[in-house]
Amino acid sequence: MNAQSLLRRSALVFGVAGLLAGGACAQSTDPTPQQQDIHNDKKDIRQDKRDLAQDRADRNADQRDINQDRRDLNKDRVGRNQDQRDINKDKRDLRKDGAKYGVNSAQAQADRKDLYTDRVDRNKDQRDINKDKSNLTADCKDRNQDQRDINKDKRDLHKDRKDLRKDRKGK
Repeated sequence: MNAQSLLRRSALVFGVAGLLAGGACAQSTDPTPQQQDIHNDKKDIRQDKRDLAQDRADRNADQRDINQDRRDLNKDRVGRNQDQRDINKDKRDLRKDGAKYGVNSAQAQADRKDLYTDRVDRNKDQRDINKDKSNLTADCKDRNQDQRDINKDKRDLHKDRKDLRKDRKGK
């Protein structure tokens, strides 16, 4: 009986040890490749959403810059056009005063001085216009690049979601 109880005990011990080993193996922290794919797809989706939000914010900021540059450009054009009208008026006054009082009269010299300051103002406004045009072009370029980034991120997000659905189905 002694040998028989020893065999029973050893069989029981091996059985319990086998169950414990099987349970430990089942609770292993190593994910299956399918679970790992799903986890990576979720991470990719989160990152794509963040990229998309950032690109949209950049695009909107660039659009605000474009609108501001357009307003500045229009103001500068108004100023330049007013200065050109002043120049034309000063030229008329100079011709009238030159004919009426003489070429070197005080009135004619004052008209020349006005003409000079108006030309300086007009040239400054024209430089501002040229600068605003280049800023506008650069901002449009940035906005368009941001829009292309948005489109790319949308495509990436769509592909990642599609991949996640495929991994969940197990194919």
